[in-house]
Amino acid sequence: MDSKQTSRKKFKNPPKRFHPRGLSVLYEDYDILVVDKRSGLLTMSTDRVKENTAYFLLTDYVRKGNSKSKNRIFIVHRLDRETSGVLVFAKTESAKRYLQDGWSRFSKKYYAVVHGQLSEKEGLITSYLAENSIHRMYSASDPKDGKLAKTKYRVIEESRNYSLLEIELLTGRKNQIRVHLAEKGCPVAGDKIYGGKDRSIKRLTLHAASITINHPHTKEKMTFKTEVPVYFKSLVKSKGKERGATTK
Repeated sequence: MDSKQTSRKKFKNPPKRFHPRGLSVLYEDYDILVVDKRSGLLTMSTDRVKENTAYFLLTDYVRKGNSKSKNRIFIVHRLDRETSGVLVFAKTESAKRYLQDGWSRFSKKYYAVVHGQLSEKEGLITSYLAENSIHRMYSASDPKDGKLAKTKYRVIEESRNYSLLEIELLTGRKNQIRVHLAEKGCPVAGDKIYGGKDRSIKRLTLHAASITINHPHTKEKMTFKTEVPVYFKSLVKSKGKERGATTK
């Protein structure tokens, strides 16, 4: 440990009254802020949504309610609005650059509930993903038309209609997990774009389970984990409906 590390004061977490709604703080220090994001919350603002985002809520959190505070956070990566789970923010520009430069080397694991059962209980899905004119992703037949995408999966529980998977994201393409599993014939339950139209599914059943990074200041390897959402387990155990079914 160098002198710069030993000279740092121990970080004190803000009082609970400042903790953001819809986000659970998993870890925080002077360089990073790691949270568990709920499904339905945007990572950052859009033209329509400005304040109900992880970025807005966490900016207010690090400022402790003081709008004049110079404290801020920096977006390192994003999760889709309907995807829940581990989300890492930086608290300095140098930490952001370090994390983004090494992002492809860090380990990212997900949980997902899919329709049906996979014939192979673990495997690696590889394709070249491209985006069409309506911003929908698909696997291109010609590698020159897409970007290499690799998704490693393992079935950890299954029933007649659903399977719970642990997924390791080996590349980080847009909608990669959702596209790969849909093209495998087992779309993620609740996926309105690449999956069926079963309205009984409450949410997109995709959850960023864990991330392993090297800390931008200490360079220490750190892993941040969350549990399988209770809804995922209950869905697998339920009788469910056939994929593509609709309800009135």
